[in-house]
Amino acid sequence: MSRIGKNPITIPQGVTVDVTDGIVTVKGKLGELKQEFSAIDISIEDGVITLERSSDKKEDKSKHGLYRALISNMIEGVSNGYTKSLELVGVGYRASNQGQKLDLALGFSHNIILDIAPEVAVETVTEKGKNPVIKLSSYDKQLVGQVAAKIRAFRKPEPYKGKGIKFVGEQIRRKAGKSA
Repeated sequence: MSRIGKNPITIPQGVTVDVTDGIVTVKGKLGELKQEFSAIDISIEDGVITLERSSDKKEDKSKHGLYRALISNMIEGVSNGYTKSLELVGVGYRASNQGQKLDLALGFSHNIILDIAPEVAVETVTEKGKNPVIKLSSYDKQLVGQVAAKIRAFRKPEPYKGKGIKFVGEQIRRKAGKSA
């Protein structure tokens, strides 16, 4: 049996979970999320969700832990939300936002203007003497990660000087330059 899949999920106050026709709907103070599922039986009793698979096929075993993790992330997202922070390391690298438009100056011949999904709140912080920081927050964990990965892909950190867009707290593997 899946070690992750058999763990029960407790539903916090203010969150409602509804299971109908192969779709799990989670509503909370921050928003509403839906997820389709198959081959898994979901039961809700006394504020606790338990998942059981219908058979021991390899495909069903693999989905058991996956759906438990997805439902847990949905409940966490609508109750607390998720935040990702990106740091711009490099001379002349700047970030600014106006509403949902993110303007990035990353050393290219032109600025990159990116439209951010309306579900994701974007904030840019620029302090003198420190690297600019982009803060993304939303109730959807997958969407926040996808937007953060898209921004990071514009200029990945390089291993020699460490210049580029990196997650806050990320350790970059550095290489030695040419030896004289």
